[in-house]
Amino acid sequence: MNPLADVLPATVVTAVRFDDEGAGPLHPDEEPAVAKAVATRRAEFTTARSCAREALAALGAPAEAVPVGEKRSPVWPDGVVGSITHTAGFRGAAVARTADVRSLGVDAEQHGPLPDGVLGAVSSPGEREVLAALAAEHPDVHWDRLLFSAKESVYKTWFPLTGRWLGFEEAVLTPSPDGTFRAELLVPGPVVDGGTVSEFHGRWTVYGTHVVTAIALETAGAPEATRGPA
Repeated sequence: MNPLADVLPATVVTAVRFDDEGAGPLHPDEEPAVAKAVATRRAEFTTARSCAREALAALGAPAEAVPVGEKRSPVWPDGVVGSITHTAGFRGAAVARTADVRSLGVDAEQHGPLPDGVLGAVSSPGEREVLAALAAEHPDVHWDRLLFSAKESVYKTWFPLTGRWLGFEEAVLTPSPDGTFRAELLVPGPVVDGGTVSEFHGRWTVYGTHVVTAIALETAGAPEATRGPA
């Protein structure tokens, strides 16, 4: 099963791994990013880059290096957008053609409560009220961790469009039990395909011990895509 495919349209190609066995070597252009990293960090980075090349090959794009660029964001081949995530027990990548998708953001996190003090740093009082109500009705979901992951996906979608930082407090996240979420931007959004983006819409799922979130900002005028299997 591929939880990234479940939360992204069919125009997006994904690849996931749950351990670091069999991951290919790093491309020389990727090596500097982890030249001084500890073994665990190097292993997860290497596997995530292997996922990226696997997804690029499946898309029919050059399965070449995906080096680290500005503010540690991946640098993709021309005509391709993508996003990478890696955490304990999960590595994944998603890619698409710019003819179909303008920007992508994916994130996976351990599905458990956030450490003490983190929720207050990444959410507003209004967001915390929404999370409390959701937790009362659906206690099986760690809504605080879902919010954190979804805001990571928001940032990963935002940055390639703007080249600017987006703080946790600059987007209001509203998750829904139906597996979707909305992020309202509190700062001027980027102009994409002739219109200003004021919010992002994404999807989420809980897969085993992880919560996975994703956003695909589809290109205006692109054929409507069918979502992957649930």
